[in-house]
Amino acid sequence: MILPVAGLFTSAVCVAQEKEVAMADTMRSNGKIYIVVAVCLTILVGLFLYVISLDRKIKRLEKEGGRS
Repeated sequence: MILPVAGLFTSAVCVAQEKEVAMADTMRSNGKIYIVVAVCLTILVGLFLYVISLDRKIKRLEKEGGRS
C-alpha cells in the first residue's frame, strides 16, 4: 500500500521539475524580477516593524495594567 503511494509522489515531483516557469523567465529577462523582490521585501519589513510596534505597545499596556 505504501509503495504505490510513494511511487505516485515521486513521479509527480519529476513531472513538476520538468516544467519551466515562463513568467519568471520573462520577468528575469526584463529585469522586473528585482522589482518584485523589492516589493516583497518591503512588505515583509513593514509587517516585521508593525509586529515589533504592537509588541512594545502590549508590553506597555501590561505594565500599566499591573499597577492599577
